[in-house]
Amino acid sequence: MSASTDYPIDAIRADFPMLKRPMNGRPLVYLDSAATTHKPQQVIDRLSRFYSEEYATVRRGAYSLSHASTALFEGVRAQAAAFFNAGRPEEIVFVRGVTEAVNLVATAIWSRLRPGDEVLVSTMEHHSNIVPWQLVAARAGAIVRPIPIDDRGELDLEALEGMLSEKTRLVSVVHVSNGLGTVNPVAEVARLAHSVGALCMVDGAQSAPHMAIDVQALGCDLFACSGHKMLGPTGVGVLWGRYDVLASLDPYQGGGEMIDVVTFDGTTFDDPPYRFEAGTPAFAQVVGFGAALSYLSALGMDRIADWDAHLLDYATAALDTVPGLRRIGTAAHRSGLVSFVIDGTHPADIGSILDQEGIAIRVGQHCVQPVMARFGLHSTARASFGVYTTTAEVDALVRGLHTARDILV
Repeated sequence: MSASTDYPIDAIRADFPMLKRPMNGRPLVYLDSAATTHKPQQVIDRLSRFYSEEYATVRRGAYSLSHASTALFEGVRAQAAAFFNAGRPEEIVFVRGVTEAVNLVATAIWSRLRPGDEVLVSTMEHHSNIVPWQLVAARAGAIVRPIPIDDRGELDLEALEGMLSEKTRLVSVVHVSNGLGTVNPVAEVARLAHSVGALCMVDGAQSAPHMAIDVQALGCDLFACSGHKMLGPTGVGVLWGRYDVLASLDPYQGGGEMIDVVTFDGTTFDDPPYRFEAGTPAFAQVVGFGAALSYLSALGMDRIADWDAHLLDYATAALDTVPGLRRIGTAAHRSGLVSFVIDGTHPADIGSILDQEGIAIRVGQHCVQPVMARFGLHSTARASFGVYTTTAEVDALVRGLHTARDILV
């Protein structure tokens, strides 16, 4: 049975109240899920119930409500470990999202870096997987080197292999590019990094919502994702790390609950993951994230991946009918989104016209300025998909682009 007939798209859309509201007097066509996803009623209800019936701080209370809240919080840690096939729940660190996860790791390894050491990142990285490394490299006298990509937006593995040396301390790459849609061969990247004794970190912000993630099969040492891109609340995400790697890292922030013993002579720190979770965590958001993981699991990540591939094939063919449209990122393996420009137009103008048609897309540099420079562009338009996206919405986008082109060209 094909993805288009097996996927319960109507039932899924009925779960998302935001999709029922109009935009500018038109039915909302939401094609910006790479930025953030809408939330199913199940997640909204779970948050509401927690706040109204179960709310109490975690870890710190000697009373029943606190014990129950802590059990819920730690239960989501175990749930996330199973979702990503972690080796144990203690390999799951709750963070605000990928940006904090990268900053955590970068700061934690700063003391290991020596002048001349190298951190390798790909040219297609989001700024959140470039700037933190630059900040710590500048402090340590280390160097951040970009791994090149080809004209299709694919990672140059041969170039990566040639860049690796005894100076390489870490290779950090995006799993799915938010600017190109490229799916990178991260298992091979990890193998190459390990061949010179370097760590490998993967930014899974765009892959975790679209495909099954098995961190052990990926072979990386660290993997991060953001809950709000996975149907969950804002302000929560996951950093997974191999336990021995996490145990070797220094704390990112200091505060309550991440300590063992505090004296004015010095402080010792708790074991992972708690040494990385200073202060009161976003425990309500974590509970909501658990509901999002349950929703995704019930739907099935393999089925979601099949629907995503169906949408991508459909959208690619449909967009290619728009005169003057050029897709940016034509890698053989892509997921989740299509970036494009139209000759004679500016992406911002395209976005404004589509907005009047009730169509929400992203325009701009998508926090990937090196990608724009690589392709000689200032900005692109980007349509991105979620579990609730339909082929009818792709058709609406294409009609809107024809209208925009007629107006602008």
